[in-house]
Amino acid sequence: MNELEITHATLPEVMIYQVARTIRDGELVFHGYGSPVPALAMLLAKRTHAPHMVHIEGATYAINPTPPFLPPTSNDWSLARGSVMAIGITDLFDIAARGDMGRMFLSGVQVDRYGNLNVTVIGRPDAPRAKLPGSGGGCNLSGDVQHVTIWTTGHRASLNKTGKRQYRFVQHIDFISSIGHVTRDGTPRTALGLRGGGPEWVVTELGVFDFDPQTHVLRLRELYPDTTIQDVLDNTEFEPIIASDVRTVPLPTHEDVALIRSFDPLHTHQHEFKSVDVDRHFSLPHQQ
Repeated sequence: MNELEITHATLPEVMIYQVARTIRDGELVFHGYGSPVPALAMLLAKRTHAPHMVHIEGATYAINPTPPFLPPTSNDWSLARGSVMAIGITDLFDIAARGDMGRMFLSGVQVDRYGNLNVTVIGRPDAPRAKLPGSGGGCNLSGDVQHVTIWTTGHRASLNKTGKRQYRFVQHIDFISSIGHVTRDGTPRTALGLRGGGPEWVVTELGVFDFDPQTHVLRLRELYPDTTIQDVLDNTEFEPIIASDVRTVPLPTHEDVALIRSFDPLHTHQHEFKSVDVDRHFSLPHQQ
């Protein structure tokens, strides 16, 4: 792909770039099942600003793979292509338990102000309205991993038949599948003796967030060129902290966009986004 021909980036591509920015060079990084957005972010980071990161790939547990493309499912052995080795699932948990896993990517159907995630049940556990797939080990790993990046493409709250907003960022979470900074009863993470540092960044289709160091409440740091603080407030059931210096997210370079498109010629990542977000485009600065 000729980088000079790239004039725009889609919102999904810009969001993948924001997720990649949360990765530090030298970190050991892992993503779980069915996660095209962080999978592409890891491939991008490894080939740009974080060449020394160690990439543990999803369901294959391959180390530093160079897959020919992103397949429609994360349980595909093409994702192990070119890897230096593969580990087992018990090795993965051992690495995290001894404090050596630098970052993991997690998401949820519900997210609260402290970064607790729910992928288990909607409603009361003894009388659920909906049962969800479960955390798949995210509970253990969220306690052990040094840093967690939360990502979701569903921040914008949809309206139900009665016109009521269905929030993903909720005031009261129904079940904690992966732990954030403070439990539902107000117990801080530091009092639980957990090894990991908890959620560090949250990346959504509306903005980029971190957590206030004093209150541990979600804090808005950056917006997309077409989103506003009011968009965030309207689509979040609780009131997030608004940083005093909210900025517009940096856009990827032409090279970044070319890499993302070369990794995913099947556009697998677009299935995670609503059509309205796939259609969002941003002009890239003119390349000299």
